[in-house]
Amino acid sequence: MEIRPLRADEFESSLGLSEYAFQYKVKPEEREEQRKSFIPERSWGAFEGGELLAKLMLLPLHLYVQGRPVPMGGIAGVATWPEHRRSGLVRELLTAALRRMNEQGQHLSCLHPFSIPFYRKFGWEVYTDYKKYTIPIDSFPSKSYASGSVKRDVKDIELLNGIYHAFARRYNGMLVRDEEWWKRSVLGDRNHTAVYYTESGQPEGYLLYQVKNGELVIGEFVFLNETARQGLWAYLANHDSMVTQAVFDRVPADDLQPYLLRDPRCKQETVPYFMARIVNAAAFVADYSFTSRASAGPIRLGLRVEDGFAPWNGGDWQLEVSPEGKGNLSPADPVKPGLACDIQTLTAMLLGYKRPREMFACGKLSGLEEDAETLERLIPISQTALLDFF
Repeated sequence: MEIRPLRADEFESSLGLSEYAFQYKVKPEEREEQRKSFIPERSWGAFEGGELLAKLMLLPLHLYVQGRPVPMGGIAGVATWPEHRRSGLVRELLTAALRRMNEQGQHLSCLHPFSIPFYRKFGWEVYTDYKKYTIPIDSFPSKSYASGSVKRDVKDIELLNGIYHAFARRYNGMLVRDEEWWKRSVLGDRNHTAVYYTESGQPEGYLLYQVKNGELVIGEFVFLNETARQGLWAYLANHDSMVTQAVFDRVPADDLQPYLLRDPRCKQETVPYFMARIVNAAAFVADYSFTSRASAGPIRLGLRVEDGFAPWNGGDWQLEVSPEGKGNLSPADPVKPGLACDIQTLTAMLLGYKRPREMFACGKLSGLEEDAETLERLIPISQTALLDFF
């Protein structure tokens, strides 16, 4: 078996596998557009005798972590012909992808799982949830006419992107978007936008939505302050003669909207969403900002990491954090007692999805409780979110 990037002349083989695995058919005119945009080196395949048996895409993206862009390898389009499933092909592809990401300096990887247990076996872990609301029209907030104005169908990507990035930097795990991503993956032909402007003309929030079948379907509700939120809600409330309810999708998990409704007893769902894994623990820690403190010297903790698919992460380490919050993860002789966890748990803790105290309580982080409490103080409290899909 051969694991390698695809070649340009293997477009049809790749698309044929995707069409079969994901149960869709590309129209002839769309097929040619996809052929033109096909970047073969972003697709990796498992081959036997020249036949493509399985594949995945490895997308060069960036995520915000602590307000800074971090290189990330996005895994997408994982597919195998049915007669070759359960033969370890995806395992080989993911192992090769991890090696390539590590070589390219992509310290994180993310994917949307068809099965969370499946990808946990390879070191990925859920890192963010989203909320979904279904709000009847009679539960909408009372109309409050905030200062400023709202303009519909603004398609100025630079303007929208500026609002988005100011919002996205507040969260760990939000995608860094560029113009091409907005065109290809965000706006679409069916979506409306609405932008809130202050009285001085400053854009401070936007909606991405559709009106269909008597519903407002809001894909993104992005606001930089409470005034912008109220202004956008007043705009939504003006659809009361057209719709019976609003459905809000992929809302960040820390959103307070139900509490602010006249009647918060609307349908609310919390959905585990994307998974992430640290590709290179030492490199990730070196760029991470731990909590600074007034101290004369560094804090040192022994940490044993288990990672069966990225062996450069596994083993015994010493975590050293300076008073300024600068971290360093260096190989160490086995230190007992020390903390121990797998790469999944380390990812969840450093991204802020779960806290060390929680992980220690449920046994995912083991060792001395006082060391777990020290790690609890060292990792800043943060919130994760993701509005995108790939």
